Amino acid sequence: MIELRIPPLPYYLGSGRTEYKIGDQHPHRSNIGAYDLLILVRGEMHIGENGSAWTLTKGDMLLLLPDAEHYPLQPCDQDTVFYWVHFEHAPRRDVFPEEKTENNPSLYSTRPFINPYTLRLPKYMHLPDSWTVFGMVEQLLAQPPALSFWQEQHLLGELLGLLEEGSFGRTDSVASRLAERTAVYLQANYREKITNDSIASALHFHPNYIVRCMKARYGCTPSDYLQQYRLERAKRFLVTTDWSIDRVAEEVGFRHSPYFSSCFKREFGLSPLQFRRQYMK
Repeated sequence: MIELRIPPLPYYLGSGRTEYKIGDQHPHRSNIGAYDLLILVRGEMHIGENGSAWTLTKGDMLLLLPDAEHYPLQPCDQDTVFYWVHFEHAPRRDVFPEEKTENNPSLYSTRPFINPYTLRLPKYMHLPDSWTVFGMVEQLLAQPPALSFWQEQHLLGELLGLLEEGSFGRTDSVASRLAERTAVYLQANYREKITNDSIASALHFHPNYIVRCMKARYGCTPSDYLQQYRLERAKRFLVTTDWSIDRVAEEVGFRHSPYFSSCFKREFGLSPLQFRRQYMK
């Protein structure tokens, strides 16, 4: 386990997606000054660091240290694809202005800062849910250069938090929480036009991963959940208001009343008007 005391927060430097052909290998480097997070998407990579060795396959992650020597053990014997994420983290010292003197001009004391949190990252791990991590790295890669500083820092924090949770076997709860966040978003915006891409943009996860989380948690896709929620809201409006069918359809996010009526009858076995008449005196 690699421990990073926070603050300061890890600082995002860059990321990428690299493809190796048969015979390619990871470069031999020393003291690069940044953590190098490797995440295998496909294939196999043989790599060592300071005398330790790993063979990485699909869904494996390895965190290389900034002050270590890492090197290839052998070339790739199959086509290999991996993500890499570089970040730095400098141990912090607390500031004591009264200690700044002629003999000690530094603003930083020799006493270590008392950190409120320690981030514990696995050195190596087979990811319990690799698609989650793949999706988060893809979000990093999709950020426009020079215009997304805060979003990149946020995504790095989410990624490292996910790796920490995964190392303690809590990845399932992450997927469940994402599904719940998706449900909350759908309920709050059901009157609007919503697509998988708009959900992904709002929640900062890949749309395919959001769909998988919703199926696992609720047994349906986001679009199915949204339609069911809209129809349930429509039932309430039909019973508690005297609005026209056209207005009810519009209020719950349907753009066309005939389509709303068709969906309603398919779901409940009655047209909206027939459903309303059941409750009329």
